[in-house]
Amino acid sequence: MDRFVAHYTTRLDAKGRVSIPAAYRLLLDKEGYDGLFLCPAMADPALDCGGQALINDIDTLLNAFPAYSEERDLLSTALLGRSQILKRDPEGRIVVTDFMREVTGLRDSVTFVGHGNKFQIWEPTRFAAHAATAVQRLPDLRRRLSPSAPRS
Repeated sequence: MDRFVAHYTTRLDAKGRVSIPAAYRLLLDKEGYDGLFLCPAMADPALDCGGQALINDIDTLLNAFPAYSEERDLLSTALLGRSQILKRDPEGRIVVTDFMREVTGLRDSVTFVGHGNKFQIWEPTRFAAHAATAVQRLPDLRRRLSPSAPRS
């Protein structure tokens, strides 16, 4: 499967490193991306992470706006200007940076969450609350997406 799926929670080691889940590393390697691109998520206290596919998606989003437009400049600043490219060590670990802690509130554990073409990094308790909200909102989302769907 060529998608980031599932979620994994793991602790930081004594040096502030965390191992990217093996399944996620395989997808990054398959893309030929040996680092990890990350930027703040647009609406959540999380980081969007991935490789070339994520960068391509951001470029597609930016290209929907005219060059030098305010919208494009704002998105470029928020997504690219506040991004980082991290190196993965031979064991697939990254060092959690101050920037990552600032955006997410990370302390001693990290939750990796698959989103198909990307994955996110969350502080575990924040992710648990976000996931509960997502599950709670599913029936309403289904009704909005499919007007003919049966109401439960």
